[in-house]
Amino acid sequence: MERRTLLAGAAMLAAPRLARAQAWPTRPIRMIVTWPPGGGADILARQMQPSLSAALGQPVVVENRGGASGAIGAAELIRAPNDGHTFGLVTSTLVSMALMRRQSYDPLRDVTPIMLHSRVANILVVHPSLPVRSVADLVALARQRPGELSFGSPGIGSAVHISGEMFKLATGTNMIHAPYRGGGPALADLVAGSLHLMFGNASSTLPFVRDGSLRPIAVTSAQRARYLPDLPTIAESGLPGFAIDEWYGCIGPRDMAPAAVERLNAAMSAILSAPAERARLLEMGAEVAVGTPAEFGQLIARDVEAIGRVVRDARITLE
Repeated sequence: MERRTLLAGAAMLAAPRLARAQAWPTRPIRMIVTWPPGGGADILARQMQPSLSAALGQPVVVENRGGASGAIGAAELIRAPNDGHTFGLVTSTLVSMALMRRQSYDPLRDVTPIMLHSRVANILVVHPSLPVRSVADLVALARQRPGELSFGSPGIGSAVHISGEMFKLATGTNMIHAPYRGGGPALADLVAGSLHLMFGNASSTLPFVRDGSLRPIAVTSAQRARYLPDLPTIAESGLPGFAIDEWYGCIGPRDMAPAAVERLNAAMSAILSAPAERARLLEMGAEVAVGTPAEFGQLIARDVEAIGRVVRDARITLE
């Protein structure tokens, strides 16, 4: 009898805690996108928004906080309350921006990884007027014309920029980086012939490849892209070990409520694992790459090391 009474009392004490854990979320959820409207991160967030709202039983409100290549939105996200009602969709630029200047956040210490969303390869594309049809052709031309060829990017520190700097370091070539305020303006100038080449994000570059406005040379990822299976990687084109791609992922502030992390990860994993959603993302040039929070944290740590080497060796800085 006494044992049953103790068990009942323990259950009564645990019930409020259990109810609080299961009650999340108790109000609308902010999903901060660290890039302006219309870009790849914004599109992916808004595609996921309706299904995520339905799965969580609360509205998920997308808020764009662009600027400084994602650093402004990342800083706001990291300062948010850690009760689980604010999280964000970020890109791998989260890492490079923190490494290039003194930021108000540390990508390892100050974030809670929730889930890797997808990976997007960068495509090395050139203007059709450039006499280049392979990586070897480009390297030869860049060496013949040092300091003359220009490559565009959405901004200093973007994955597109880092890809170009990696290529320069790997080939010993000197090409001029032309940073823009977004990938759209950079691609527009490349199509117009004002730039020579770009290591463009596949999601935004594919339409120009498909209509013949730009000539694809190779992809920067370790494996060939399923949406361009005949296009070689840079690694297999004469630069063994060359591999970089851009990722999209969801993070929260430091020490975010574990119940919120677990439920967000489960909900997004189910949404992105649906065959129709995978097919839709693949058409955009993005490959679904769901996993655990711990696996995403390991990826961020690897990027801190790998991108850190490029930032140091190429002497990239925003100071």
